[in-house]
Amino acid sequence: MTCSACAGSVEKAIKRLPGIREAVVGVLNAKARVQFYPSFVNVDQICEAINDAGFEASVVNDDMIERCRIRVIGMTCTSCSTTLESTLLAIGGVQNAQVALATEEAEICYDPRILNYNQLLQAIEDSGFEAILISTEEDVSKIQLHVEGVRTENSMRLIGSSLEALPGVLGIDIEPAVNKLSLSYKPNITGPRNVIQVIESTGSGRYKATIFPEGEGREAYKKEEIKQYYRSFLWSLIFTIPVFLSSMVFTYIPGIKEGLDTKVVNMMTVGELLRWVLSTPVQFIIGRRFYTGSYKALRHGSANMDVLIALGTNAAYFYSVYMVLRSATSSDFKATDFFETSSMLISFILLGKYLEVLAKGKTSEAIAKLMKLVPETATLLTFDDDGHIIREEEIDSRLIQKNDVIKVIPGAKVASDGIVVWGQSHVNESMITGEAKPVAKRKDDTVIGGTLNENGVLHVRATHVGSESALSQIVRLVESAQMAKAPVQKIADRISKVFVPMVIVLSLTTWLVWFLTGKYGGYPRTWIPSSMDSFELALQFGISVMVIACPCALGLATPTAVMVGTGVGASKGVLIKGGQALESAHKVNCIVFDKTGTLTVGKPVVVNTKLLKNMALKEFCVLVAATEVNSEHPLAKAVVEYAQKFKEEDDNKTWPEAQDFISITGHGVKAIVQNKEVLVGNKSLMLDQNILIPIEAEEILKEIEEMAQTGILISIDRKLTGVLAISDPLKPSAREVISILKAMKVKSIMVTGDNWGTAKSIAKEVGIDDVTAEAKPDQKADEVKRLQVPTFSPNRNLLFVDYAMTTSNFE
Repeated sequence: MTCSACAGSVEKAIKRLPGIREAVVGVLNAKARVQFYPSFVNVDQICEAINDAGFEASVVNDDMIERCRIRVIGMTCTSCSTTLESTLLAIGGVQNAQVALATEEAEICYDPRILNYNQLLQAIEDSGFEAILISTEEDVSKIQLHVEGVRTENSMRLIGSSLEALPGVLGIDIEPAVNKLSLSYKPNITGPRNVIQVIESTGSGRYKATIFPEGEGREAYKKEEIKQYYRSFLWSLIFTIPVFLSSMVFTYIPGIKEGLDTKVVNMMTVGELLRWVLSTPVQFIIGRRFYTGSYKALRHGSANMDVLIALGTNAAYFYSVYMVLRSATSSDFKATDFFETSSMLISFILLGKYLEVLAKGKTSEAIAKLMKLVPETATLLTFDDDGHIIREEEIDSRLIQKNDVIKVIPGAKVASDGIVVWGQSHVNESMITGEAKPVAKRKDDTVIGGTLNENGVLHVRATHVGSESALSQIVRLVESAQMAKAPVQKIADRISKVFVPMVIVLSLTTWLVWFLTGKYGGYPRTWIPSSMDSFELALQFGISVMVIACPCALGLATPTAVMVGTGVGASKGVLIKGGQALESAHKVNCIVFDKTGTLTVGKPVVVNTKLLKNMALKEFCVLVAATEVNSEHPLAKAVVEYAQKFKEEDDNKTWPEAQDFISITGHGVKAIVQNKEVLVGNKSLMLDQNILIPIEAEEILKEIEEMAQTGILISIDRKLTGVLAISDPLKPSAREVISILKAMKVKSIMVTGDNWGTAKSIAKEVGIDDVTAEAKPDQKADEVKRLQVPTFSPNRNLLFVDYAMTTSNFE
């Protein structure tokens, strides 16, 4: 590398790879620091990407930097998060730190040779916040267990001692009050089943341990936080409404007005006393959270939004107290109080906080839906010394340990990432790969937890469990995206650092200007109400500036929008790589679509049947289905489903027996059904078997291909009898999406691995003019890179769309 442009090229090359969390390239030291998920990309692929960009790369160090995520409780505004971020970055050994207010989390990269995550937790707590470790990237797993049947603290301590003796257990945190314990362990040595077995054996069967799912503590905390803000807002409203009515409404209603204006002591009225009494619990009991937040912030030399809220509401409250007390000691002074201002302000801020945590809770639910893709239960196989199965046991999928062998039946989801040790099947991996076509799996092939086993029984040895699984890493990608700050948010963060001091200065300046102007006759005396003097009028204007600035959303709106956007996108099958991608989305002027599963449904169906011989359609379909029912190919399943409607008319629900069944890879199948030789497959199969293809069949095949369909030839007793047309239909919303993009002046391009005839037909049907067909995966990537070259368009911004996660329609 010779300049910053080279470093930028290397950085872009790395970030194009899947699973890259962060890439920083230094020009002076010619080094790249890359953080990535190993389930998606490895070091060799990163080096290869750098080499492809025209540079030479070698690994310097790939295991010295570790990462941990910490939940931070007590942050109230962007000033809190930026202050904490600065504090963490100042600690020796911390390479990078991101603190997200919206998710209330900190993600820290650190050198484990210099410090550990316990020191980071302590540093956060020393800054005035509560810190709870969520996860680390060390080879350590954490579980939380609830133990039933324990009656004394001594029993819990006895359980803790038993667990400490279990190999692989690193640390135990016991909460006797709620019979709960948190445990960290080495997943290569032990697992949750072993832990539960030790607990239950300690109590001789009296104890029962249950495992909490990952993230349940977070969900419980979010739910409790929502309830707390709802209760606070409700109680605040109960006190604030009478204050508001007595100040703003009842003063205009005859009868009630006279009652409120009744004198209690000198000029102090019933209304003023009532408002004072009702607003006091709102200010000091319901609003005490703002005092706590202000104290913590000021103790560490920073001013957050709590400081501003406390100053504004206290100014309004104590000024009103002063006015009421003055009226109580005077026989001619008429007070004007602002109790409703402080009460209503606290109520509105609590309402805003409630809506904020509600939005966060919904986003957490969206991410939780991803984790629910993994089945709740799994079938655990136990083998004897000779490798024979001696027991099948249904267990909670959270209890799967490394090297367990799990049985996956047809139609079930794979419970864990692993390797197939027995069996063969087709697995739908569209939730991970984006490819709608099922993938053939046999011995030694890898499978991913949460994917769907479509046919055939598989025995899978678990290799990655819990937080190591690919699905868990996808969730972490989404969470990291929520923490990544958009460029506009960085501007808001910089402003928020000086926002509170600036508001205080403006408030004091407003008071001083109005006071001096009034003192030297700068405005008419008639502007001053009879119950005030120039000092009090100026004070009222100064308080107004501070009060109006209190519920500021400057630092909260952007991170909340990014958090909600990425969370909802994930639940719809769209993984968004942070706020920068969202902020740049409006610049996209070219979109590249894949075909199968993106523009089309991804599930083949029979759309037409052409008979070339005099034969009943029902008999023809039964013979074909009886042959294809033995095949695992997706096209075979489409044929069987099509023939099923003819079978429903019969009392006999089984297909005729197929003898001498042979599957010819890449061509089709062959069998004897009802003493007839049946061949089902493509043109190559017929030619290999010396079956004559008449001109009529050739024309039908050509017509089928022009209609973006797949032609299947059927030979019965060595004579071509019929042709089936199989199609992958368009998604209902595909044409509309392309039409909308055209109206937005966004160019649409289709890049697919299918043949040119099918590709052009589909493109014409949806309205796409630019098509690239018969492209392999690496050629698709090259095509995207070509489109991103400045010579193609100086302002080209590209978005590649493929079928992903579990979505089946455009959202």
